[in-house]
Amino acid sequence: MGNKLEGKRIAILVEEGFEQVELTKPLQALKDEGAEAHIVSPNKKDEIKAWNHTDWGDTFKVDKKLSEVSAEDYNGLVLPGGVLNPDHLRVNEEAVSFVNKFMEAGKPVASICHGPWTLIETGKVKGRKMTSYHTLKTDLKNAGADWVDQEVVVDNGLVTSRNPDDIPAFNKKMIEEFAEGKHNR
Repeated sequence: MGNKLEGKRIAILVEEGFEQVELTKPLQALKDEGAEAHIVSPNKKDEIKAWNHTDWGDTFKVDKKLSEVSAEDYNGLVLPGGVLNPDHLRVNEEAVSFVNKFMEAGKPVASICHGPWTLIETGKVKGRKMTSYHTLKTDLKNAGADWVDQEVVVDNGLVTSRNPDDIPAFNKKMIEEFAEGKHNR
């Protein structure tokens, strides 16, 4: 257990169908470093269901409804993947606005696998070096990002990774960027 993130509040934004390990492993890493992390969701239910590789996974308690919080309440944001999760988030105006406020403020954002789909909707990936699950390569390039195939990429507070195999590297860089705080572009 460390204290690199003591006093930091981190939002983990998810909808139904997030990839379970892409929430649980980063959440544990954040807590291990002393962060207060909240599972935030626009979903109206008090619990949301994860996706676990090829089938539905566990159910998780929603700590905060998206309508109850703002980006100003947090020091950083995590966007897990899974196919269903970001597909729901990217068409939710409230969720996109929430993510956009982190990007505009220069607050660190960590996004893995399919999570960058939501980032694309903010219009803030142009000129950013990023990675993602390989099927998002064209989407990110079309949005103006410089897509690369690496286990983790950091671009001025924006941390991206490709898939669950990259979680150790993703968590390490996520912790570093959240500890550093705001980044000016």
